[in-house]
Amino acid sequence: MNIFIPLIAGILIGYIIRRKGRRVNVNLPMSASLILLIFFMGVEAGKVEIDALWLLVSSIVFAAFTIVGSVGVAFLAGEKG
Repeated sequence: MNIFIPLIAGILIGYIIRRKGRRVNVNLPMSASLILLIFFMGVEAGKVEIDALWLLVSSIVFAAFTIVGSVGVAFLAGEKG
């Protein structure tokens, strides 16, 4: 699905509304569409079959390496020469 057409249409409509001096409150429609987007992303993510144990272990290993790397860089950067 082409996302640029609705994006450009929204930009043009917003520009026209701004030029006419009207103030349109879009907080509620944006919040509702964001909640729907998150919901449908969750539905799609739920369809995917994964090996949860492998994902858990690899996530823990990745987090550990990230922490060790961050602490190592902070140690090297904070060392007085």
